[in-house]
Amino acid sequence: MELKSKRIMLGVTGGIAAYKALELTRLFIRAGATVRPVMTRAAAEFITPLSLSTLARSKVHTNMFDANEEFDIDHISLAQECDIIVVAPATANIIAKAAAGIADDLLSTIIAAATVPVLFAPAMNTAMWESPILQANIRRLSGLGFHFVEPASG
Repeated sequence: MELKSKRIMLGVTGGIAAYKALELTRLFIRAGATVRPVMTRAAAEFITPLSLSTLARSKVHTNMFDANEEFDIDHISLAQECDIIVVAPATANIIAKAAAGIADDLLSTIIAAATVPVLFAPAMNTAMWESPILQANIRRLSGLGFHFVEPASG
């Protein structure tokens, strides 16, 4: 996929691999894409919104109910103002929420409202990855048109 001029909404979830979202952001920007980052509360325990914002050259959205947000920046506009949603790292939690239709934070609500392709990049330990429940959630989401890249070690 050509990334030049693409608008990527990058969803960062709370796992140790969250730091890799910084490098991914840098690579997307270098390829000519625009990155609109969204972080879960747990992701902010691993990397700071300031670091991600600096690399993305864009505000990091973290809270669906932020009183300081511009009126038109909500989950619907964030979901519609991109060409693709990339969730990296994608924890077992965000995959389960998406499979169950749970929309209880900004990122899961954006995924539920998405009308563009959603790509999950799972990152978790082997036992979680091989869990029958997680694999069933991945099959369900794949059947609904969501996309996945296989996790790598490290």
